Amino acid sequence: MQTIDIAIVPIGPEHLDGAVRLSRQAGWPHRPEDWRLMMDLSEGFVAITGARAVAGTILLTPYGQECATINMVIVDEGMRGRGLGRRLMDAAMARAGDRPLRLVATADGLPLYERLGFRETGTIVQHQGIALAIAAPENTHVATADDLPAIIDLDRQAYGADRTALIRRLADVGEFAVVRSDGGVSAFAAIRNFGRGEVIGPVVAPHLNDAKALVSHFISRRQGAFLRVDTGAETGLAPWLADQGLAHVGGGIAMGRPAIIPLAVIAVTTFALANQALG
Repeated sequence: MQTIDIAIVPIGPEHLDGAVRLSRQAGWPHRPEDWRLMMDLSEGFVAITGARAVAGTILLTPYGQECATINMVIVDEGMRGRGLGRRLMDAAMARAGDRPLRLVATADGLPLYERLGFRETGTIVQHQGIALAIAAPENTHVATADDLPAIIDLDRQAYGADRTALIRRLADVGEFAVVRSDGGVSAFAAIRNFGRGEVIGPVVAPHLNDAKALVSHFISRRQGAFLRVDTGAETGLAPWLADQGLAHVGGGIAMGRPAIIPLAVIAVTTFALANQALG
């Protein structure tokens, strides 16, 4: 079969089963529920063969006009080498318009992204494992609905874009914890079901100690559960995660187009991502 026999079309609910098949083929843990959440927050495309099979996927998750993430870029292993990855990327980038773009690359995808103008901005490390028995921190609290505006604002400061839709969706499907100081919310973390268990993130805090406390908040309540955290290598959180029994199992290369230049002064930092796809 030649590349011309494959159409690139907008992704829809009818493509869910094919998308799940591809992510399982790639060794990714995404359940149908994880794909549905991603698709609800995103736009995207699939590569469809003449037999109506899903041969590739890509999602574009916009955060207003400020930026977007490109994610879930998968090509069926039997269809590689036919330019499908490039065609899917071209479709997503055209849909993004003038938005700055971010993604987390695998080693296999890196050459394509570099040809398309993406540049490395950091390293993401994935930690996961069974939650150990640890003491609950004293300075964290279960978030309330009244905390959501402050959580949204802190996330915007740390990420550099308004992710209100994402934060509200995470509040619907998961839980938030916060650190309070001076009468307000100064740090937060989320947890939700994902893949083999649960993922902790985003974690946004002014310093590492609060980030550790927020992750501890969830670990202490989930002894024996399978947990995952995706963190930037530069945050300093990774060695501590390993000490808590969450082993380093992989990760990816953070990239931007154009490359993101860090601000000189940032009041809060993203210590853990919502996951590698969502940033």
